[in-house]
Amino acid sequence: MFSTKNLSPRQLAAFTAAVLSFPISIGIYIITDSWKIGLGSLVLIFAGSFGLIIFTLERFIYRKIKLIYKLIHQTKATRREEVYFKYILPQKSIDEVREDVEAWGERQKQEIELLQKNEIYRREFLQNLAHEVKTPIFAIQGYVDTLLNGAIDDPEVSRKFLEKASKNTNRLVNLVNDLDEISKLERGEQLLYKQNFVIQDLVNEVFDALSIKTQVKNIQAIIKKGCEAPIAVHADKEKVKQVLDNLVENASKYGKPNGNIVASIYRTDDDHVLIEISDDGIGIEEEHLPRIFERFYRTDAGRSRDKGGTGLGLAICKHLIEAHGQTIHVRSTPDVGTTIGFTLSAKRD
Repeated sequence: MFSTKNLSPRQLAAFTAAVLSFPISIGIYIITDSWKIGLGSLVLIFAGSFGLIIFTLERFIYRKIKLIYKLIHQTKATRREEVYFKYILPQKSIDEVREDVEAWGERQKQEIELLQKNEIYRREFLQNLAHEVKTPIFAIQGYVDTLLNGAIDDPEVSRKFLEKASKNTNRLVNLVNDLDEISKLERGEQLLYKQNFVIQDLVNEVFDALSIKTQVKNIQAIIKKGCEAPIAVHADKEKVKQVLDNLVENASKYGKPNGNIVASIYRTDDDHVLIEISDDGIGIEEEHLPRIFERFYRTDAGRSRDKGGTGLGLAICKHLIEAHGQTIHVRSTPDVGTTIGFTLSAKRD
């Protein structure tokens, strides 16, 4: 069945002109009984109607549509766009124009939703930052005020308070350093010095460095059976060590006593190596998993702060891995454990 739904303006004008001219010219032919006059009338009426309709469409309708397109692009039209508006746009059907406007509307909706999410994230970030900074500052202030009010005369109390003030000062310094590092990573100012090295050697080095922390809870840190064969990667060794330090330290914090931390290394294909650090600790609720790499995000604010740290470790891990052009992911089940994995480029010749 014939439909005018997807006709271009010129096709629509021709169709409308034909609908008008044929009945009128047939009427003139019947009245005059002259096929020449009828044919001439058909040509004149068709041409006149076609020209009038096209003029009306372009002058009053597509002129408005052109303004809509300019508003959509939010810019002064370039010469190329003017050619588009003059020659291409008039060939589009009204439905095609509607689809373009709807697509623009959908893009605007998505941008608004993204801005709203970013605004929520910004507010949470500022709120968390204020809390993280305020906590050590207030603690330091309390210790100093107590010392100034007379406690400094007691050597044992003064030393104890100074040690606590020093601990909170270090926490504040670590927070500022971590924020500075994230800022540099986001700006692309952290240079990577890539080299080939065996990832198992680095994992064992991290396990040895953190053995004091794991031994406190009698946690055994091992490389998974079957993953011991040396696999070389091409990456910044110090940056990868920083990531492993953070993941293993987190696993020891939230792992259960007498538990295990297991490192798994797999060659996923010719170009990539997957490294995973798993624990059998408290795990993470599913609702928190999409956000654990956000700055200052804590699944349990009180418990997390008791464990220490700045709340920026996983965010730094994410930035460091992404700086390598790779990805990081998490799997977790409450009371079963957590696995955080990331990819690196395989050894290059």
